Amino acid sequence: MVRSNADEKVGGDATPSTPKNPPEATFETALAELEQIVQKMESGSLTLEESISAYQRGSVLLKHCQNQLGDAEDKIRLLENGVLRDFDPSRGES
Repeated sequence: MVRSNADEKVGGDATPSTPKNPPEATFETALAELEQIVQKMESGSLTLEESISAYQRGSVLLKHCQNQLGDAEDKIRLLENGVLRDFDPSRGES
């Protein structure tokens, strides 16, 4: 029961600035926010509730970034006729 109440409290404390799902953010914007969250958590300046909320937001942002990277890989696969190759800088771009 205690855990259930804590879960409800954390969910109820979510502010509009920390929605569960990221807005239609670019990869770079989501990654920048994720980096800020990590810095705040590593600094040790957050309260327990703030840390939990930051962790939840970070998890959502991480999933968002992973999805965008997966989509990019799919597009590259299509452009490369279904084969995703490792990057080889010695081949050059010309």
